[in-house]
Amino acid sequence: MEHKNTQFVVICLLVVLRAEERTDDGGGWSLNSDFRLQDEGPCNIDVFDSSSLSYQQFIERYAYSRPVILRGLTDNTKFRLMCSKSSLLQDYGDRRVRLSTANTYSYRKVDIPFQEYVDIFLRPQSTDTLGSDTLYFFGDNNFTEWQSLFQHYESPPYVLPLTSGAYSFGIAGPGTGVPFHWHGPGYSEVIYGRKRWFLYPPEKEPHFHPNRTTLSWVTETYPHLPEDEAPLECTIRPGEVLYFPDRWWHATLNLDTSVFISTFLG
Repeated sequence: MEHKNTQFVVICLLVVLRAEERTDDGGGWSLNSDFRLQDEGPCNIDVFDSSSLSYQQFIERYAYSRPVILRGLTDNTKFRLMCSKSSLLQDYGDRRVRLSTANTYSYRKVDIPFQEYVDIFLRPQSTDTLGSDTLYFFGDNNFTEWQSLFQHYESPPYVLPLTSGAYSFGIAGPGTGVPFHWHGPGYSEVIYGRKRWFLYPPEKEPHFHPNRTTLSWVTETYPHLPEDEAPLECTIRPGEVLYFPDRWWHATLNLDTSVFISTFLG
């Protein structure tokens, strides 16, 4: 009887721990490191609740001209639960993921098991780390292998005419991010953590070293920018979606261990 009671207590404890992880804002990912960046910076990008900006207004005011942040656009509660640390490791720990160097200087790719990435590579980044030495899990997702996860994601409904969405999913530690680059339009949503964004219009190329990280740019260059070279910027949290127009320069900085997904419109 005593042995059965002990088993019952252990099972109850595991259930409680699992529930606490799922209700925690970090989904268990924040337990990976106590380190996080505190400075969210200013927010000079327009922010709307989804009920305050119609699709027609989005097309007329933002789709082709400037970024915007939308709150409560979709309900991804189920997807968020599926992206908790314990759930992803249970379902995808043995799957191989492709890591890329987080810069515009080199194109190194490394394939490792997802569990190994979480255990070894998912850690805070220092300011002196070069982009070519930083392996980042974002994009390069095998859609077939991750289909069982992606099918539960509700993408932003405000799509551009004659486009369709393609997903890129990522998980990264505090201090990581992608340096300035540009491509077609799309959305970025944070599932867990916080992500700081910096954007410039197509005609205003920012000054940055192609083999330096966003963290080093924020530390060394950003504080000394003249007013007329300041970026549009904001930090987004779970439940917020940032839209970036076609060919806009942008860089990102993960302030916490973050889980995120982008929808590229092509």
